[in-house]
Amino acid sequence: MLHAQDVGFHCGANELDRMGTLITGHPERLQEIAQVEAQLEHFTQTWELEAREDGYVIPVVFHIIHNNGSENISNEQVHDAVRVMNEDFNKMTPDWTQVQPEFLSLVADMGITFKLAQLDPDGNCTNGITRTVSTLTNSGDQNMKNLINWPRNRYLNVWVAANAGGAAGYSMYPSSVSGSWGAAADGIVVLSTYVGAIGTSSEGRSHTLSHEAGHWLNLKHCWGDSNDPGVASNCGTDDNVADTPLTIGWTNCSLRGSSCSSLDNVENFMEYSYCSKMFTNGQKARVLAALNSSTASRNNLWTASNLALTGVSTPPQICSVQFNSTLRTICAGQSITFTDGSYNGVTQRQWTFPGGNPASSTSPDPQVTYDTPGQYNVTLSVSNDAQSEEITEQQYVLVLPSTGMPLPVVEGFESMDQLPSENWEVNDIDQDGSFQLSSSAAYSGTQSVRLLNSSAAAGRRDELISNTIDITIAPPAILSFRYAFAKRLNGNSDALRVYASRDCGLTWSLRRTLIGDNLVTAPNTAGSFVPNGPDQWAYNELAPIGGLFEVSNLRIKFVFDSDGGNNFWLDDININGASVGIDEAAMTAGNTVLVVPNPARDRAVVSAYLKEPGAVKVELMDLLGRPVQVIDDGTKPSGPVQWEMDLGSLPSGMYFVRVQQAGGIRVAKFTKE
Repeated sequence: MLHAQDVGFHCGANELDRMGTLITGHPERLQEIAQVEAQLEHFTQTWELEAREDGYVIPVVFHIIHNNGSENISNEQVHDAVRVMNEDFNKMTPDWTQVQPEFLSLVADMGITFKLAQLDPDGNCTNGITRTVSTLTNSGDQNMKNLINWPRNRYLNVWVAANAGGAAGYSMYPSSVSGSWGAAADGIVVLSTYVGAIGTSSEGRSHTLSHEAGHWLNLKHCWGDSNDPGVASNCGTDDNVADTPLTIGWTNCSLRGSSCSSLDNVENFMEYSYCSKMFTNGQKARVLAALNSSTASRNNLWTASNLALTGVSTPPQICSVQFNSTLRTICAGQSITFTDGSYNGVTQRQWTFPGGNPASSTSPDPQVTYDTPGQYNVTLSVSNDAQSEEITEQQYVLVLPSTGMPLPVVEGFESMDQLPSENWEVNDIDQDGSFQLSSSAAYSGTQSVRLLNSSAAAGRRDELISNTIDITIAPPAILSFRYAFAKRLNGNSDALRVYASRDCGLTWSLRRTLIGDNLVTAPNTAGSFVPNGPDQWAYNELAPIGGLFEVSNLRIKFVFDSDGGNNFWLDDININGASVGIDEAAMTAGNTVLVVPNPARDRAVVSAYLKEPGAVKVELMDLLGRPVQVIDDGTKPSGPVQWEMDLGSLPSGMYFVRVQQAGGIRVAKFTKE
């Protein structure tokens, strides 16, 4: 449902073009829709409302289509959405008694209950929630629906997506999808930010699914059969419900609005206002007629046989014990929140956390702190009065040292047997193979890291993440690495991004991006790319990592985003500190100048110790002693001092750094690659 604060959104109810190729090029289906619509309308107007003591139960399945983004909403948010729908359809919305007095007697208890399915189409246990990874979440169209849909004569399908084609949600009337060809389009598409009242959604957006379920049950907008409220001509159209007054339609909460010479039912769920609280008795009659019609199989959903087939009429059975957590890798002293995702009908649970504090818990979402580095199992046992199930996830938690590896860190992958390793974690997001050791090519030595990449991998992401690194002794840290990559086609735009974390991986800061042509080190290659010699490798060096990042638990992350190019190779990851290798006594005596890294590529840091404060001149010299660049010509206090050099424009070769002070001249030699 559109709310006034969400300018540009609208409900896409019954916009037939959203069905794509199901309707495009099929004029006969448009005729079929018109014919069925007339038949359903006749049935609706002649059907007599019947009291049904048990009401109507509708099995529901939520298909969460996501690309590992925020649209991958939690189970709890889905449960909350079902809660809101049931309140709305059963006259339980907390503020329904506050509707305008003229409409208070018309507030309807529909007697409809939505329940998450407990058995899937094959009779297997389910929690009524499926998850599918696909970039089609960004379109929210019929192609997305085609990824997964359960039989519409047994379930209400709800697809949750990152985009709903410019709408907050949309659905088709029963008559528009009644043919067998329309089954794949039958259901509700809704933005992930309009599901329930928690998580990515909010209370103001929480009634969207009730609005769309109204369309799914043959309700029109209060102003009639269009998605354009506020138009004067809407006074000449009707929603075929006697107790909802003619209106132009509202996108704000003008409670005493009177747009067509009578008070409008602005608080109706089928409005676009953000203060919806009610359905009317007339709408109830229309909805129950749809549920008793065979159109689009609505009359089969609530039958006893179907409720048994979908598992919603029997006591919940525990069929899956599972859990998730906010993190899998932390540093010593940090905490993880675990969440029980078991289903169905869990009433008791017992957690066991070896190495954690607390070591056990009965909470559905315990928070556990780990103080000692290592890998730890997690066990969850769940039960009810009739069943119990248990699962142990081996080495589920990885706890890294809060004080990491000292500088320098030199990683050529030569002494490694496999990835992941003690010092490198691999995040295979798509579970299709990720960074791995290879002896097929290397810049130096015999091994490197390879990421197989092809056109089929487009849109996928892989991560290589370091253990913790302590740079507090010799900041700033300078990270350099060698890499090789070739495109398959000119249009490939694969990307490598390098991140640094100053909190053990809780948050990440982007430090370098190489994308498209900037990543290429070799000609386009149709076959599987293997770098042929050092000329097909490149060198990259990041700006010094210091300041707020001068921590004892720094982590580095290499992220590769595929655009269908060729293989990516990585070697010789070096992390040096500005004063690594300096003898402290010699430095204090004032006899040492150090250039790091050496050899250097784009940047380097010069370190020296000044015994006295005063004027200092620092120059970059070529081999003949000619000044190339003045790095500093000012005054400095006594003690350790550092200067950064930008070497990007210098030709390769040997250079000197000269530090002049009243006490004398000191020189350091280094190589620019």
